[in-house]
Amino acid sequence: MISNHPDLETDVAAFGLPYHHVPVTRETKQEAERRMLELIRGNGDLAVLARYMQILSGDFLEAVGCPVINIHHSFLPAFVGANPYLRAHTRGVKLIGATAHYATVDLDEGPIIEQDVLRVTHRQSPEELERAGQDVERNVLARAVQWHLSDRVIVHENRTIVFA
Repeated sequence: MISNHPDLETDVAAFGLPYHHVPVTRETKQEAERRMLELIRGNGDLAVLARYMQILSGDFLEAVGCPVINIHHSFLPAFVGANPYLRAHTRGVKLIGATAHYATVDLDEGPIIEQDVLRVTHRQSPEELERAGQDVERNVLARAVQWHLSDRVIVHENRTIVFA
């Protein structure tokens, strides 16, 4: 596992998996991507972005040598950036959800593999919305990865056909 966060090392170690902390800042992004490429190329059939709040460069995506799946909340493009659940709560959203897609050079516009939504109410706090949204994200990501690894996804142009 490669993470730009140091906080998951103990959890990953419990599964007997190697953990690589590669911090990313605006100034070190190019070097961080180079290091991640060293770790990924030839060592996996799929890269999964989870909690990776960085934009991957086109050079990285071309060089990685395997598909990359990204997961994010489905508030885009309405609530881009920080604190989307707080801003969604303020606006009174009625649905929250998640989208898993293949990463492309066009940010968050890659072929969609899976999506799901959950109805919410005004009674829920921003923290409750975030917890519910993270549950949806986990489930959507798990299905997308499972389908990809089971060769149940065909990409045609910018669309997918999923044999679920």
